[in-house]
Amino acid sequence: MMLIEETAIADAALPVDQFKAHLRLGTGFAEGSVQNEVLNGFLRAAIAAIEARTGKVLIEREFSWSLSEWRDAAGEVLPAAPVTAVDAVTVTNAAGVQSTIASGDYRLEQDSQRPRLRPTGPTLPNVTTAGSVKITFTAGMSADWGGLPADLGQAVLLLAAHYYEYRDETALGAGCMPFGVTSLIQRYRAVRFGAGVTQ
Repeated sequence: MMLIEETAIADAALPVDQFKAHLRLGTGFAEGSVQNEVLNGFLRAAIAAIEARTGKVLIEREFSWSLSEWRDAAGEVLPAAPVTAVDAVTVTNAAGVQSTIASGDYRLEQDSQRPRLRPTGPTLPNVTTAGSVKITFTAGMSADWGGLPADLGQAVLLLAAHYYEYRDETALGAGCMPFGVTSLIQRYRAVRFGAGVTQ
């Protein structure tokens, strides 16, 4: 299995001005945009960390997911949420010949935690031995920053500010995330059940 982010978040979609205000950086100077690239990096890192912790894609973008076989031919759970559209399903046989599956042969079952690719018939298209299937889809909670829930937007700014303030710190523990951030994102985290354990 391989998940690839086909499109990155555009610089224009990042809230650099809000981040500057959050950090209380001075404005109106001739070199006011000098730090923009650095600030973009911290915002991207914060978004990636929050997406990893919650299992949610914040800003909408395109992904492709490749599999050697279906885990469940009655409905494959997609590896990101929320999925807004399945753009294509392509099956490749052992000889390397690709065929695009007709969009009428599958449907997207939307879910905020576990979206699925469902067949319109009994099962999803057959994947031959030594073959593969690639699903391209669009996922994200919002097309732009302004559409994100306020608590997630605030969590990104808080975490990016934390990274900015402690950018030279090497003694922080692995996976360190400030309490304010974890409390803001808690309700978006996926609840998993297994072996009698809930998380």
